[in-house]
This record gives sequence, C-alpha cells and structure tokens, in this order.
Amino acid sequence: MPLVRIGRITRAHGLRGELSLDGSALTPLELHEIRSFTWRGRGGETLTLTLETARPAHDRMLVRFAGYADRDRARTLAPGELLVEGERLPDPGPGVAYTFQLIGLEVRTTAGRRLGTLEDVISTGANPVYVVRGDREWLVPAAPGVVQQVDMAARTLVVELPAGLEDLTP
Repeated sequence: MPLVRIGRITRAHGLRGELSLDGSALTPLELHEIRSFTWRGRGGETLTLTLETARPAHDRMLVRFAGYADRDRARTLAPGELLVEGERLPDPGPGVAYTFQLIGLEVRTTAGRRLGTLEDVISTGANPVYVVRGDREWLVPAAPGVVQQVDMAARTLVVELPAGLEDLTP
C-alpha cells in the first residue's frame, strides 16, 4: 500500500508533547479515526506512531502521539512527515479530491491542447496553484473559472487558462 503525506511535523509546541502539524486537510476527528500513522524523518527513517490527541490551532493542527508526552521527546519528531496508506483516508466527499490524488493527472485546455502533467500543488493564501510540466512549466491557479473539469477515472484535468498566462515566458 503506497503511503501518502497528510502533513508536515514542523516543531514542538508547549511542554506536554504536542507538535505542530502543517498542511493537513484532515480534521481532528478524521485523524482520530485513522489513529496509526507512519512518521518519516529527513534521513528517511520511519516510525509507527499512535495518535493520542489532535486539535486545531489557527492555520495548523496540534497533535500528540503515544510515548511522546513531553517537549524534549516530541522534539525528536520535528521536522518530519506524517504518512498514511491512501486507502485508509476518509472519503473527501463528492466533487472533492485530496492533493495526492491530483498529482499525475494529465492537464488539457478546454480547446483540447495538452499542457502536461500535474506534478505539484502549491498552497497559497488564496487558491492553490497547480504546477504543470510538459513542453514548459505552467503555474495554473486552481480557481473557479479556471478549473473546468476533473475526471479522476480518466485521470484528466481540464482548465481554461486565465487571459495573459500563455504570454508569460517560462
């Protein structure tokens, strides 16, 4: 089962073993339903972690794992990635997909021109930006009016490029 990243552990928070989990689209309840995660450090080392608590805190989540009850012990997990088998994630709902499901989609314009493959999604303050690589690199905003159709079965994404985007040099 391939592992997918659900967030980045960036630093210890407080004195009771909590860690900042950034970039997770999951709610505390969804994290509790999954309960068991794989942690991967910068050097590629891995551990299995069992979630004890998760709570929202501004633009991130605070999490604590069994066996990491104080700041010094928790600090050994930062920085790192929190991973889980994709099959264990909750259904995101109708018309919604996780970022990892979008990676690899073929991106075409509404006129049928192939732009390339969606290789990354950059989070911004407003709409995410799709990084599409083909003959050139495209930075396509994932905004209403731009994204026209996502067909997960056909693995395609159809976009209407914003005016002037094609005129920008790569």
